[in-house]
Amino acid sequence: MAHDQTGDHAHGQGHGTGRGEGHGHGHGHGTDLDWNEMGPLLEAQAELFAPLYRQVLSWLADEVAEPALIADAGSGPGVLSCLFAEAFPGARVVAVDSGAPLLDRARARADRLGLTDRFDTLVGELPDVLDQLPKPADLLWASRSLHHLGDQRAALAAFGRRLAPGGTLALLEGGLPSRFLPRDLGIGRPGLQARLDALEEDRFTRMRTELPGSVAETEDWPALLTAAGLRYTGSRSFLLDLPAPADERTRAYVAATLGRLREGFGDALATEDQDTLDRLLDPADPASVHRRPDVFVLSAHTVHTAVRPS
Repeated sequence: MAHDQTGDHAHGQGHGTGRGEGHGHGHGHGTDLDWNEMGPLLEAQAELFAPLYRQVLSWLADEVAEPALIADAGSGPGVLSCLFAEAFPGARVVAVDSGAPLLDRARARADRLGLTDRFDTLVGELPDVLDQLPKPADLLWASRSLHHLGDQRAALAAFGRRLAPGGTLALLEGGLPSRFLPRDLGIGRPGLQARLDALEEDRFTRMRTELPGSVAETEDWPALLTAAGLRYTGSRSFLLDLPAPADERTRAYVAATLGRLREGFGDALATEDQDTLDRLLDPADPASVHRRPDVFVLSAHTVHTAVRPS
């Protein structure tokens, strides 16, 4: 279960896939994905969102004093795991995921960055796999991996049990849907992204309902963290603001996200919106995201922190 580090949906805008770095608008929550194939896309998305994650790490550095062990619960291909290793040079980082191919990519990234001596991987399903950590974590990071677990309340309690006394759980859930384009595109009916958001909300709800052992919860994260026996310490939102005109990497991310939406929603989209998306995705069309001058990325992610009492 790679976590969702870069996506676009307010719930799961993290890992276009439902696991790892980049789900959300276009995040598929299914289980039939080829993670070898998805790895490069997830890495590219997480790298695009690196400025936002560096803000998060700077904030956490003020909250967590010199952690010895950091666990990235739902790490995907390890882009953020490696950022943790760079931001906390005294820490050992363990990237935890159910996707072995993604963890292979995480180890390769750590090797390229010279982090191998402080970097480990652990393959298995959350939350039980956390019992295999070499010792309790001083900082446990869960970026949009929790909402892929049926009983979120029980999973949070399990996360808390894997913290050292005084250790911090940092939970990335919520935020705002990303925006890439003006409300009125000059083609089709205005408000396309808002309508896509509504479809994504419905898909997210279905995903949660269909999970094994699914339990409905009010998404009051401070209250859930407290119910898990942790001391809630705060919430903060972080902004990724990549203004127009977009560079090629940003355009590629927007095109990939809209392309997954077009494919994933299919006939659920109104015919006019299908036609608009087709034009936005056609590199030969002057109105496409590959060519138009008004493409941008604006996204907000929210992080909640809590501490295990000493």
